Amino acid sequence: MLVDSHCHLDFPDFDEERDQIVARAAEAGVRTMVTISTRVRRFDAIRAIAERYDNIFCSVGTHPHNAGEETDVTVEELVRLSEHPKVVAIGEAGLDYFYDKAPRDAQAQGLRRHIAAARETGLPLVIHARDADDDMAAILEDEMGKGAYPALLHCFSSGRALAMKGIELGLYVSFSGILTFKRSEELRQIAAELPVDRLLVETDAPYLAPQPWRGKRNEPAYVRHTNKVLADCHAMSEEDMAAQTTENFFRLFRKARRPEAG
Repeated sequence: MLVDSHCHLDFPDFDEERDQIVARAAEAGVRTMVTISTRVRRFDAIRAIAERYDNIFCSVGTHPHNAGEETDVTVEELVRLSEHPKVVAIGEAGLDYFYDKAPRDAQAQGLRRHIAAARETGLPLVIHARDADDDMAAILEDEMGKGAYPALLHCFSSGRALAMKGIELGLYVSFSGILTFKRSEELRQIAAELPVDRLLVETDAPYLAPQPWRGKRNEPAYVRHTNKVLADCHAMSEEDMAAQTTENFFRLFRKARRPEAG
């Protein structure tokens, strides 16, 4: 069994064949998926998908690209929306200095609000970090000093220092198809250093399709390719890594229901 801990099934890329996408994931052994919120103001669409499929859960939050559009989202609103039984995480929120689509102060303030919601609810915060390692590490450590919160560095492609800071703070780290790219040897070296009980896999679909699908639309079924490379990093079998990342997922995403056997 595998879990795709981060995909975007509400995106228009999947509108014409969402049922088939979910069916192909099941055929590939992907029995649980989390479709991730990027805008609180579009949460209804995310929630409807999670409600439609037994094995799909969702999050609620504002992506850093959209932080400037949703400065009015409060901790209280995030907490209230997270009470829905299918909401298993807060986010994704974070810092993205590569695209800089939102003012950096709005990104940082949004991140801190999402951390507060994760702390209050006990739901894991899904963290987006790109080209912002130092500021991200500083905020995560500062906020941990105010009280512990569960969190996940999603689609990890940052430097070793941020990965190790995340582990030190008790966070989990998730790898996407980037791990399979030929140019990602340094990332694979980082993955090999991390404790196996903190690792997750994801697709970030429809983006970042792994080898051999690179350049095409990604989908949850392809998470098995990332799992294989992560297994190689730790000299484990694919089956053992799948079991480990699945166990890690349900330990972190405590509100998600395990699928029934069979």
